[in-house]
Order: sequence, then C-alpha cells, then structure tokens
Amino acid sequence: MKTTAFTKYHIANGAKMAEFAGYNMPIEFTGINDEHMTVREKAGVFDVSHMGEIWVKGPRACEFLQRITTNNVAKLVDGKVQYSCMPNGKGGIVDDVLVYRFTEEKYMLCVNAANEAKDWEHICREGEAFGLRADEELENGSSKTAQLAVQGPLAMKIVQQMCPEPIEDMEYYTFKLTKVAGCDVILSTTGYTGSGGCEIYMYNEDADRIWEALWKAGEPYGLKNIGLGARDTLRLEKGFCLYGNDIDDTTSPIEAGLGWITKFAADKPFIDRELMERQKKEGVERKLVGFKLLDRGVPRHEYELTDGKGRKIGHVTSGTMSPMLKVGIGMGYVESAYAAAGTPIGVSVRGRELRAEVVPIPFV
Repeated sequence: MKTTAFTKYHIANGAKMAEFAGYNMPIEFTGINDEHMTVREKAGVFDVSHMGEIWVKGPRACEFLQRITTNNVAKLVDGKVQYSCMPNGKGGIVDDVLVYRFTEEKYMLCVNAANEAKDWEHICREGEAFGLRADEELENGSSKTAQLAVQGPLAMKIVQQMCPEPIEDMEYYTFKLTKVAGCDVILSTTGYTGSGGCEIYMYNEDADRIWEALWKAGEPYGLKNIGLGARDTLRLEKGFCLYGNDIDDTTSPIEAGLGWITKFAADKPFIDRELMERQKKEGVERKLVGFKLLDRGVPRHEYELTDGKGRKIGHVTSGTMSPMLKVGIGMGYVESAYAAAGTPIGVSVRGRELRAEVVPIPFV
C-alpha cells in the first residue's frame, strides 16, 4: 500500500486509517460529523496527495486537450482552472479532471487517485496520434507531488500567514505560482467542499516544512485534520460528483447533469461529440438527480430507487445522513420522467420503501 508525505502525521494523530485508491489514507480523526462541521464553520486540512498530476506541454497542447476533454480549453487564460471530463469513446467518462492553464503551451490536469494509471494510459494513447510523447510533451508528475486542501471559511486567513503576497482575494477556480512557508507551490482555489479555501501543490521534499508551518498558522483559528469520510459528506451536500459512484465509464456527462462542462464549440472535435450532441438534442433515458428522504433513514450506494409504489426506476449512487440538514440525502440515476424537482420517489432500504422527494442540487 502506498503512503503520502503526510501519512506519518496522520498515524501520530490517531487517525482511523484504511486503503483508498491504493494508498493508506486517513478516514477520520475526531469523527465525521465533528470534522464536517469544522470545515463548514472554521477550517480543516485534507491530505489529497493521492490525487494525480499530469502535464501537457508544447505548441499543440491546447488542440490536444480540446480533443480529449469536453469543456472548452480555448476559453482558459493563464492562471485559470476549468472543471471538465474525458470521454471514453463509448459514451462514458474516463475521469473528471481539473485543467490548469500555465501558459498557451503548458497545462496541468489534476486527476482522481483511483484513475491515475488509467488516465495516464488513455492520455498517452490519444497523445500518440498527435505526436505527443510520454516523458516529453506528456509528463506524469504524480509521484513527485504532494497536495494539501485547506478548506473552510477561515482557510485563506490561515494560509495567508505563510504567503508573501495577498491571496485572500483570489477568485474561485484560479491559481498562483507562489511561496508557502518559503517553498515553491501551486496555490489554487477549486475545492471539493463548497466552503471555500485552497489547495497547495508542493514537492514531496517540502511537505514537512509546509505541514509544520500550516499547523503553527492554523492553531489560533481552530484548524483540524479532516479525513476522507467528511470529505465525502461535504462534497455530497454540495452535489459534487464522485467518480466511481455518480459518474464512471458507463455514464455520459449529459446523463450526469454535466452538460455545462460539455461545450460544442466550432473548433472542438472532442471524443464522443456526435453522441453527446444527439443526447443533448433528443434527451436521455435516465438522469442523475438529488433527493431528500421524507422518512427517517440513510440511503446508501446501490440502494434501489422506486416510483413510490414498488417499481424500480433507478438506483442510489451516493447517500448519507446530512450533518447540516439532519436528514438522509443522496444522488442517483432515475428514469427521466421522474427527474423533475418535487417528484415523489421511494428508496428501498432493507426491505422497506422510504418516502423521498427529488430536490435541486446543492442540498445546502
């Protein structure tokens, strides 16, 4: 099992550890609800070093990314980040990714940990047709890079203590090349919690120095360690998709409500474009929706969704008891006829059909 540059600190702090995407990762420290509310109200730090970083460089970098991602990379300017996904040629999604533009000829993709090897293989295979070579125009920097996500309303105040330039006014989905605790980093403001904050990409060799400085800066603000358990409840309350649950190789971005990152620009002949244009025009048979339980219970991954009268109409992809709302919430695919907000549906929980309602996302 792989470790990150911070694994030793998690173990020393008494984290409940478990395997995730091949890494020994902290699932929780003081409890999911406590950690969840810390991020909503103050600030928490996540070790997200398991995420992958893949670089695309050269004069054809933008053209290549226009081919392999659904969003319009040509709209990016230096210092901007874009949420996108990579279609697989069969109507599904290889992965959802963040695209960072450094210059016209230099981009970085942040990819999901569980998909890093698959994504790298896919990118290299597609790159070959463009004359882009692995370890030259294409580079997998994942093994060299550590990453911390500092999230919550006080997160930027904490990180500001370690930065020589103003960062608290950074716009959402932007980044800077700057210094944190005297170390060269990429500081970005994307986030996966909906509570504000930033991500710090660093070289592995700088991890200890930044970790120690972060805790010194964060102590007056009540900074806490946060595990993957609360990361999941936080992202679900905001309706953010999780690859492997809500999207995967069998789901199209149109079905998943990601039409907003699927751009049919004139100069963008991306993989599966024709299929997705047809889906957008003609509609799809199923859609990803958010729902809230009206009865007491907790929806879980793969539970059946029903029409409220026992007939299966879909399945739960993600579910939890919302720490903020104190009710069961979830996302799942349903037949399109049941996708409108306000539609009553059912959730089959251990032989019982619980009442639920389709609701707009985000939940909070």
